[in-house]
Amino acid sequence: MNCIFLSPHFPPQYHRFCRQLKRAGANALGIGDAPYDTLAPRVRESLSEYYRVERMDDYDQLVRACGYFTHKYGKIDRIDSLNEYWLGIEARLRDDFNVFGVRTADISTIRRKSEMKEKFREAGVPVAPGRVVRTLDEARTLIAETGYPVVAKPDEGVGALDTFRLDTDEDLVRFFARKPPVDYIVEGFVQGTIHSFDGLCDRDGTPVFRTAHVFSQGIMETVNEARHIAYYSLRDIPPALEAAGMRCLEAFRVRERFFHMEFFHTGGDNYTALEVNMRPPGGFTTDMFNYACDIDIYRVWAELLVHGRSDLRFERRYHCCYASRKHDLPYVHSHEEILERYAGELCQVDRVPGVFSSALGDLGYIFRTPDPARLREIIDFIHRTGGTEV
Repeated sequence: MNCIFLSPHFPPQYHRFCRQLKRAGANALGIGDAPYDTLAPRVRESLSEYYRVERMDDYDQLVRACGYFTHKYGKIDRIDSLNEYWLGIEARLRDDFNVFGVRTADISTIRRKSEMKEKFREAGVPVAPGRVVRTLDEARTLIAETGYPVVAKPDEGVGALDTFRLDTDEDLVRFFARKPPVDYIVEGFVQGTIHSFDGLCDRDGTPVFRTAHVFSQGIMETVNEARHIAYYSLRDIPPALEAAGMRCLEAFRVRERFFHMEFFHTGGDNYTALEVNMRPPGGFTTDMFNYACDIDIYRVWAELLVHGRSDLRFERRYHCCYASRKHDLPYVHSHEEILERYAGELCQVDRVPGVFSSALGDLGYIFRTPDPARLREIIDFIHRTGGTEV
């Protein structure tokens, strides 16, 4: 089997997908813009071969790279990056090389938030009222229906980049004065706790692995207010969340892909859909899958692609949490105190790459515990600033 992986060196843990492809017997063929001799040894060792392009956004260079691999190894079976930024380019390459997976005709449904809303409705899951608006008058007409506050975000965008909460007409006017030249969707603000439904589906659309996470606040607030964040997995998925997530998997026709679906939990069994991503959750969440369940999701994914294996048996033994810190916040407890006090629960401590730091902080602690009270204690200890709990 010949599998092309775009940008195998970034995010920094994604070489593990390539390593497991290679171990499963596939040719793990990397394409990236970093010179080969600058790749970490662990990245080089995970690949069967690497083709360097000058620019990853130059489609002709990527086509030549895929053509080279086709000439040398035969038909390409999979093309992926598991990274939302490259979804559109992956789809074009699959079109041109006739490779299984999401194609260009499918991409708008999983990239445009306005089209996601229609799929959520098809799945019978509530969504925030809203639509694409192109003028100030169109926005005011919508807000006459929803009231303030509203959220304005790019219809096609990654994460919370250029996303804003607008509380007054003055905010709205200022937003349109500086609005980037792309389509924006404006929707009513939903008050609730963000829950995600995450996992990996086999080729028939059946989840091989699934879990759920709870977030301390949204990425929009984290980025725009320069806050730290915490999010953690649940040992038991709330039945109403799982039911909504399963209906969404079918509506979006998720096949042999990771998924990350976000919902607002507004109380009881009520969940309002936020958005869907056909990729693993961001940051170090794939590592958190492993720590929470004592599995290797990188191996599971590779075995699924190469051999069609989908018989994973797992138990959610722990709540696994990611808690970040920002360099400029006055934390009460030192890094060394955290390491000493919670050595038994800490699994991983990472400095966050700069491109992710606005959302994931500058330093991230991953820890696990079966006890919800202990979980809350550790989050509070890491995040306490100026004698208060945040």
